[in-house]
Amino acid sequence: MNLEGRRESNNVEDRRMSGGTMAGLGIGGALIVGLITLLLGGDLGDVISNVQNQGGITTSQTSAQREFTQEEQELATFSRKILAGTEDVWTAVLQRYGIQYVPPKMVLYSGVTSSGCGSANSSVGPFYCSADQTIYLDLDFFKSMRTQIGADGDFAYAYVIAHEIGHHVQYLLGTLSQAHQQMARTSKVNANRISVRIELQADFYAGVWAYNDNRMYGSLEDGDLMEALTCATKIGDDYLQKKSQGYVVEDSFTHGTAQQRLRWLKKGLTTGDLRQGDTFSCSESEL
Repeated sequence: MNLEGRRESNNVEDRRMSGGTMAGLGIGGALIVGLITLLLGGDLGDVISNVQNQGGITTSQTSAQREFTQEEQELATFSRKILAGTEDVWTAVLQRYGIQYVPPKMVLYSGVTSSGCGSANSSVGPFYCSADQTIYLDLDFFKSMRTQIGADGDFAYAYVIAHEIGHHVQYLLGTLSQAHQQMARTSKVNANRISVRIELQADFYAGVWAYNDNRMYGSLEDGDLMEALTCATKIGDDYLQKKSQGYVVEDSFTHGTAQQRLRWLKKGLTTGDLRQGDTFSCSESEL
């Protein structure tokens, strides 16, 4: 991506600076950890609750200061620029519909942090918490993307952030709360199906952001689209389950298949039209 000269968002709290907390994870094997880590976004409350209930998160305070590597500093700057881009784009897009965009905050952290949705370990991956309208990001997740599933590149990383911003847009539009209310009134299997629709719409919104960011700033370069599309295929529920356990359980899908995630991200990237992202009115075959 071409981000030269782009501003950095001020809506960022860097909790890495103080050393914060150190975490230990004891939920019984890399299989579960890897799967949770690689599923972007999702029903964070359930994920955190499950990890905590299994004794998965233990924390201890540390006051040690740390120095960041050049890569860590560059990723932090990159993340602030992407967040600024989402602020510019969504302010303009929602203004067309008479809606004021109230940007979320982003928290950069290492290991473990507290949020309005509870204490979260970096193993849950990047997440959006609607309770405090904040995105939480451990930059080490980008390294995990590269080493564990082979999804790499700056636009792939931008897609991760833009997906979480997509959940904030859902929150502002009232979509997220309505979907969560429906999930609370139905079976686990049906709740999972609603979750898939939430996540696919966030993928679509990520694509809408990229389309409009490119129109505003000429940010996309050769190879960027392929980075994001490759990432989308490698974070599908079916791909991750096959990779981790050798088989898939469709009723447990919460984010959508690789094909579905690719389809909705691509639709947002090619249309840039907010109105075309209604994943909740589609039939199962249309997702």
